[in-house]
Order: sequence, then C-alpha cells, then structure tokens
Amino acid sequence: MSVVRDLRVLLRLSNFRRLLAVRLLSQGADGVYQVALATYVVFSPERQASPAAIASAMAVLLLPYSLLGPFTGVLLDRWRRRQVLLYGNLLRALLAAGTALLILASVPDWLFYGSALSVTAVNRFVLAGLSASLPRVVDAPDRLVMANSVSPTAGTLAATAGGGMAFLVRLGAPHSDALVVLLAAALYLTSSLAALRLGRELLGPDPDAVIPGIGAALASTVRGLWLGLRHLWERRAAARALGAMTLARFCYGALTVTVLMLARYAWTSTESEGLALLGLAVAVSGAGFFTAAVLTPWSVAKLGTTGWMAVCAAVAAVLEPALGLPFAPVPTLVAAFVLGLISQAIKITTDTVVQKAVDDAYRGRVFALYDMLYNSAFVAAAGFAALMLPPDGRSAPLILVVAGLYALTAASLVHRRP
Repeated sequence: MSVVRDLRVLLRLSNFRRLLAVRLLSQGADGVYQVALATYVVFSPERQASPAAIASAMAVLLLPYSLLGPFTGVLLDRWRRRQVLLYGNLLRALLAAGTALLILASVPDWLFYGSALSVTAVNRFVLAGLSASLPRVVDAPDRLVMANSVSPTAGTLAATAGGGMAFLVRLGAPHSDALVVLLAAALYLTSSLAALRLGRELLGPDPDAVIPGIGAALASTVRGLWLGLRHLWERRAAARALGAMTLARFCYGALTVTVLMLARYAWTSTESEGLALLGLAVAVSGAGFFTAAVLTPWSVAKLGTTGWMAVCAAVAAVLEPALGLPFAPVPTLVAAFVLGLISQAIKITTDTVVQKAVDDAYRGRVFALYDMLYNSAFVAAAGFAALMLPPDGRSAPLILVVAGLYALTAASLVHRRP
C-alpha cells in the first residue's frame, strides 16, 4: 500500500523522527499537566471544588488557544522555530515547576490560575511552531499530507497517554497533585532537550524572507480575520455548519462540567473512586470520538453532510435527557460515549463542509475563526454550567436546556437543508 510505504519513508527521515519526538514529549507533557490541573481543582480533599472553579480551570486551559491562536504566526515568522521549541518547552518546564511549588504552598487561587495560564499560553506557540516546521523535515511535497496526518494524530495519542499516566500516578499516590505537575515539568524539559538534536537553522524561517513590521503584521491579522468573517457570511453552508458545531461544543462542555461534579460529589464517597469514574468517563467519551471517525464517512455518503449533522443533533436531543436525568453512573457513561460520538461526528463533518465551501484564499482565516469558536464555546459552556449547577451536579434544568439546544440545532439544519 502506498500509505504504508510513505509512512515507512517518513520514519526513515532522521529530522522527521527528531521533530516527532519533540512533539510526542511536548504533547505528552500537555496531557499530564491538563489532568493535573483538573484533578487539583476538582478532587483535592483540601479544596471544595465548585462549578465556578471548574469554569476557571477550563478558561485557563482553552482561552490561550482561542485568543492567541491567530496571532502566533506573527512572531513565529520572526523567531527561529528550533529556538521556539527549545526555549518554549524549557520555559514551560520552569513554569510548571513553579506551579507545583504554588500547590505545595497553598497559595490563593488567582496566583495558581495565573501560573497555569502562563504554561498553556506558551503551549500555543510550541504547537504552532511544530506545525510550521513540518515541511522543513519532509523530503518531498507529496508526502506532506501523510506527515500532517501522522504527526498531529501521534501527538493526540501522546497527550491521551500522558493524561492516563497522570491519572495512574494520582490514584497510586493520593494527595500527589504537585508530584503530577512535576512529572509534566520533567517531560517539558525532556522535550526541550530533544529539540537540541535539530539544527539551529533547519526549521526556518528563511533569514532572507521579507517580513513586514510587527505592527503591520498584527493589523493585517486582524483585518484578515474580519475578511474571513465576511467571506464566511457569504458561504451560508459553511456558516450553518460552524453554528451547529459551536452549539454542539457548548452542549458537550456543559455536560462535561456536570459529569465532573457528579463524579466528585454525587457518585462516590472517596477521592480515588471519583477519579477512577472520571477516568472511565474520559475513556468512554474517547471511544465515542474514535467511533465517529469510523462512522462519519459512511454516514455522510448516505445522508449528506447536513443530513448527518441533523441526525446527530436529533439523536442527542432524545438520548441526552433520557440517559442524563437519572444522574446515575451507568446511563451517564453511556451518554458520554454517545455524546462523544455525536460531538466528534459534527466536528468532522463541519471540517469537510468548511473545506469544500470556503475559497482556498480564505480557508486559513476561516479555520482560525473556527478554532476560536471551538474553544470559546467550551469555556462559555463551563461558565453557563457554573451558574446553573448545584454543588452535587444534579441539575434537571441544565439537562433540559442542553436537550433543547440539540433540538434547535437539528431543526435549523433540517429546515435549511438544500
């Protein structure tokens, strides 16, 4: 098979392997750090976790992606990308170690969140630097598609493995939040050292490239986002798909906070049991994501993009209250699988619609807007849940509001289906 042959050729490229190693270590550390942050906020016995605290943690994890994403390229085109990977991960190692010290010192929440926010903000530059560097380590343009498929997928798996490692450490050594954060710091440091195996000039940018002033570049980025928004308004199919994806992501975020509170206060009497149930919910939802990747191509071929998204939203509108209103572990875990499948299916389909409906000249700007909507919807959902959820996570009104949003999404898609 040509795919297997291309993959084998890629893995023979020493610089591709070295850049992939930096990605795996860096994103593995991200998985550890994110789980460490979540478990510290929700499951530390000395803290009384609240929906508001969870919303704050979600904002810390996701807002840098939403707000900094479109502007990272302005600086990445001025800095050597190898140095971004080297010093970015080194800085994150130092900041994560500082976060561990803050946990041990039991400092005020605002100081802890500020430290965590700095770690995730730097992450946006590292991820963008990894993506921008990839063409420099591939020997032929026709293998770039395969490289773009292998690297991000491998990074996601590394982040998942890192999260699982963090769960295991936390379950095996209770009250070890600082230890888990230090594990993330060690992985960031290892990723930084791995970047030294790449040549200083290898990853670019080219020193003779003409680069506009930073002020002009920032203004151009803002103007580009506005032009992308205008173009999106003229491509109604893409705009509808993005609207459906945003509502689905909002619903998924609100239910994620609900499950966190149920696992912490309603379902279990001990911290370890709550962590184990939360880890199971994450794994089941991840299985739903994987199933969506298998089902969506076949379903889109049968139903079309709009039809498949409408079916997904309608199924969620029915099953979410049926499985969620008992507020019991087993039906909620089933719901986690179903909603993981539905959320990812809508996202995959939205990717396809946007890629087809948007002109190539505007595609990058529209996907930057897409990224901002995707993460901001999750943060907004966490804030919404903080207003509605009681401490134990049992809120029938929230479940019904989410079901209503899914139904509204399905109805709007059916009504406008070509």
